[in-house]
Parts: sequence; structure tokens; C-alpha cells
Amino acid sequence: MPATPTLREPRVRLGGAGAGVPPSDADGGDGRRGPWSDGSGAGHAASAATIGMWLFVGAVVLLFASFTSTLVVRRAEADWRLGPMPSLLWVNTAVLVASSLALEWARGRGRRGDLRRLGTGLAGATALGVVFLTGQWTAWRQLLAGGVSLATGPHSAFFYLLTGTHALHVAGGIAALAYAVWRVRHAARVQAAAGVAPARAPGVVAPVAIYWHFVDVLWWYVLVVLFV
Repeated sequence: MPATPTLREPRVRLGGAGAGVPPSDADGGDGRRGPWSDGSGAGHAASAATIGMWLFVGAVVLLFASFTSTLVVRRAEADWRLGPMPSLLWVNTAVLVASSLALEWARGRGRRGDLRRLGTGLAGATALGVVFLTGQWTAWRQLLAGGVSLATGPHSAFFYLLTGTHALHVAGGIAALAYAVWRVRHAARVQAAAGVAPARAPGVVAPVAIYWHFVDVLWWYVLVVLFV
């Protein structure tokens, strides 16, 4: 009479950062430490969120490409006059670059399993993004106080169009960063309570980082298009 097969419970780790988690979850299924991965490891399959983010970035590129083509045509007209560039824009640029650097510092801490500093770095990048938007609002107010508005001329109209559209995308990036901060801090609380961090929580950082670095580069593009 054939032997009756017996069901075996999956083995779990009894110690270390992956305690109580099946190996496939703790290691991401391929031997790498999933809890600390932000989706940027070599050979790691692109997540649906990352693919979706690249598609969205492509759509934004097309939007600004259409703005640029219209600007180039309009620049050839006789009434085109280059408007003033507020010096505050350079400060805002430095703030946005610092925000990207803070984000990369945070990702480096996340790869080492330091969820606390990962969350701190993300929060810092978020705060600098808010400072950038505040600086943009101040620059617009300075221009308006100096008599430069949408109706002043074609250059000023494009200035407000491009910088305003960029600011809206920065605001979306700030919301995404804030969500990433929440996810990472939740993972840190779980880790502190049970010695385990959810394998997918820090992974939200990768698509958010793609977008945030994109809006940083996009800002440089806007400055070149408007003032070079």
C-alpha cells in the first residue's frame, strides 16, 4: 500500500532580520535581501510601479516638448524680448539639487538596512521640495511686483507657463515623497516591534526617486529654454 504523503510546513528563519519570514519573502526570491531593497539592485525585475513611472515621465517629456516647439516658433517673431531672471531662481535651483542629493543619501542608507535614516533622508528631500515651491512663489511675486506678468510679453507668458507647470509636477513629487516617507516609517515600526521589515515597503522609493530626479533635470531644462 503506497505511503500517504505528509504536508510539510514551510521553513522559516528563527533569527536575524528575516526572523519569521519565509526565505522567498525575506530575500526577494533570489537570495538578495528584499526588506532593504529599493528596487535598484542589479538584475532586479522592474516593478509595475517603476514601469508606470517611466511611462508617466515620457508623457511629461512630450508635454514640455510641445511647449518648447511653440516657444521656438514664437521666439522668431519681432516682438520677442528676453525678460528678467530673478536671482532667487538660482537659490531655488540649489535647493532642488540638494533635495535630490538628500534622496540619494537616503537610498544609500536603505540599501544598508537602515530604515530610520532612509526615512529621515526622504523627509529631508520632501522638506527641501517644499522650500523650492515656496521660493518659486516668492520669485513670481517679485516679478509681479516689478510689473512682469503674463500679459507683459511673450517671454513672460512662457516663463509663467513653464515654471508654473513644472511647479505642479514638483507638488506631485512632494506628495509621492511624503507617501514614501510614510511607507518606510511604517516598515521601521514593524521592524522595531517584530524584528522584521515588510519586504516591499522600502521598494516604493525607486519609482519616487526616478520621478524626483526627473523634475530636477526638468528644472534645468526649463531654465535653459527660457534664458539661454
